[in-house]
Amino acid sequence: MKILVTGAKGFIAKNLLAELLNKKYENIETLCVDKETPINLLDDYCSKCDFVIHLAGINRPLKEEEFMTGNFGFTSKLIELLSAHNNKAPFLVSSSIQAELDNPYGKSKKAMEEIIIKYGQENNVKILIYRLPNVFGKWCKPNYNSAIATFANNIANNLSIQVSDRNREMNLVYIDDVVKEFIRALNNQENRKSNFCYVEPVLHTTLGEIVDLLYSFKEYRKNLNVPNNDSLLTKYLYATYLSYLPADQMCYELDEHKDNRGSFTEFVRTFGQGQFSVNITHPGITKGNHFHHTKHEKYLVVQGKALILLRKIGEEKVYEYKVSEEKLVVVDIPVGYTHSMTNIGDNELITFIWANEPFDPDNPDTIFEEVR
Repeated sequence: MKILVTGAKGFIAKNLLAELLNKKYENIETLCVDKETPINLLDDYCSKCDFVIHLAGINRPLKEEEFMTGNFGFTSKLIELLSAHNNKAPFLVSSSIQAELDNPYGKSKKAMEEIIIKYGQENNVKILIYRLPNVFGKWCKPNYNSAIATFANNIANNLSIQVSDRNREMNLVYIDDVVKEFIRALNNQENRKSNFCYVEPVLHTTLGEIVDLLYSFKEYRKNLNVPNNDSLLTKYLYATYLSYLPADQMCYELDEHKDNRGSFTEFVRTFGQGQFSVNITHPGITKGNHFHHTKHEKYLVVQGKALILLRKIGEEKVYEYKVSEEKLVVVDIPVGYTHSMTNIGDNELITFIWANEPFDPDNPDTIFEEVR
């Protein structure tokens, strides 16, 4: 299938093309068009394409009349070339919910929709019009037409932002969901209601909530939190925020707690799913000899050899587990069991530890008692 994609250097097109280049779409050939494409090449593409995805448009023109020229005018030319070749390829277009509004941008989008609908009716061409709300995600240009892109970029790069109205309601769709829907449309499985198609899910929030979340993400490197992925807004917004971090600042240090036995370093704290840490133990050293009332853990040795001992409080029997890097196994540390871990190898012992709750210095839930 040959797909003509207009606005090929734009935000939505970049994401769509990146996915279509995936090997699983090996039967797809993309014919990319941008504002620099010569008219003769556009004409050639219009003669042989099997599907049109029209993403080109004007969002921030220097002059108001450019809305109509860029959104309506180019669409008219595209339709003219397709008609000249009697090409009845399905025609998908990204419009905007602002097509319902009485402003220059909305009027240009509305005029674009009307000429496309007319073209489809007169030529028996399948038309798919997507009136998109605010689209956000990676590769969106900041300081252009997306408040989220601007805020994410500025907060990630320690720049100031201006919030005009924290209570402003926002309806959003995530770029990956847009791409998935367009690919569904390529396979004749689009979501449609009456004359228009739609992307789901639509996320409902406020400008203030978006700003608060973005600022909270900035603190994650200090408090070791990761986002609550149960919230699609948080999940998608954090992914977007990360894409705006300076490429030379992706690395950050952790607070290592070192002593003569080795070190213990917290790596990640989650919302409701516990804490992940890295424990390094020198040869011959034993750590632990304590139990927990509520906290429970999982140990995974990834380097070296360890002897892990467990004894239920009030009983004498000791259970031994010898584990090493040679075979990755997980040892559960239940509540009410005093436990210890000894490095019985010649090299550093590195253990990955998950605990069901982050460490709380005010309530450590760690009671000393030797296993033996």
